[in-house]
Amino acid sequence: MIMNLIEGSFPPERRPADASAESRPDTGPTATPSAPVATAAANDRRPPRTWVPIRSLGPRHRERILAHLQSLDERSRYLRFGHQASDAQIARYVDTLDFEHDEVFGIFNRRLELIAMAHLAYRRADASRGRIASAEFGVSVVTKARRRGFGARLFEHAMLHARNRGVVSIFIHALSENTAMLKIARDAGATLQRDGPECEAWLALPPDSLVSHLDEFLGDRAAELDYRLKEHAHSMENLFKRSEKA
Repeated sequence: MIMNLIEGSFPPERRPADASAESRPDTGPTATPSAPVATAAANDRRPPRTWVPIRSLGPRHRERILAHLQSLDERSRYLRFGHQASDAQIARYVDTLDFEHDEVFGIFNRRLELIAMAHLAYRRADASRGRIASAEFGVSVVTKARRRGFGARLFEHAMLHARNRGVVSIFIHALSENTAMLKIARDAGATLQRDGPECEAWLALPPDSLVSHLDEFLGDRAAELDYRLKEHAHSMENLFKRSEKA
């Protein structure tokens, strides 16, 4: 496991193809969601890919999150929020992010610019409303970082964190024209249910395990180290530029 981390890839956990989150004893009521749910494929036979450092974000990152979202063009804002969000509306959204209850993840470039981020909003189980423990996933990627698979990587990262927190299923609510988002869900094995201009994708998660928790621990620690190295390099670069001007 450590060697794979150093080389830049994580081995997929091998599980029976029919592993179901409903068999988990600590996820609350076993009610069914409002849409059909496919089960996440655990036996992923895709070749290992280059590791991408994905860092958990907190309240101190609000300014970077705001800068990232406000840098999105009109089309990207429309697809991300379902409407033509203004700078003021985005600012209100960032102000209301609940880092205690939900999780926010980000990918930084070498200049510490937040080029991709995901919001995983948890929804507790509620037997009286026939609701299972689930989480809603939303993602945004700046134009210059598109077509590099960052959206899919953030979805995989979110699935890992969600299953390790006892979540039964993860879902995406998106516009039907948001083909990039829906492709991420479809490629992961989600069931899609269209309703006119909108679409929901549901995916059941396998139970957590020792391996899944270890994957999360190692990935988070490696991403934190990567961020610190970038932070140091960025500081040294700024110091060098200041010395040149002096």
